[in-house]
Parts: sequence; C-alpha cells; structure tokens
Amino acid sequence: MKCLKCGRETFESRNAEAIELDNGCLLVIRNIPCYKCTECDDILYTGDVVEQIEQIIAAAKNLTQQLMVVDFTTAA
Repeated sequence: MKCLKCGRETFESRNAEAIELDNGCLLVIRNIPCYKCTECDDILYTGDVVEQIEQIIAAAKNLTQQLMVVDFTTAA
C-alpha cells in the first residue's frame, strides 16, 4: 500500500489512538492494525478497521467513565 500523503511504501504495524468523546470521556484504543509510512510516518487504516473503531467508540459512549483503555484485538 502507498502512503496517501507522500506516495512512499507503507508497512503493517499497530497503533494507539486517544479519542475524546462528547461525554468528556477519554477513550484510548491500543493495538489498532494499520499501515505506517516508511518515510513520513503517516498512519493509514483500512475501511474495515475504521468501521470497527467506530463500533468501539459507539459502545464506549454507553460506558461513561473519565478514562477508558481498550485493546483493539479483544474489543473488535
């Protein structure tokens, strides 16, 4: 897969994202499968992964806390 930002090659990797939810909760999702650019370090997610992230976010909104850490491999 080519990087959308600079056009260089990417490699399979894992990433973490911190997302502030509208209810004030900070959701951290770890071990998200991604493609990382070898040149500019840009992170790319496939459509399937984005859909699963959106499902995790929707589920997290129902579990209101101030801080939540979710492992992608167990939540997806």
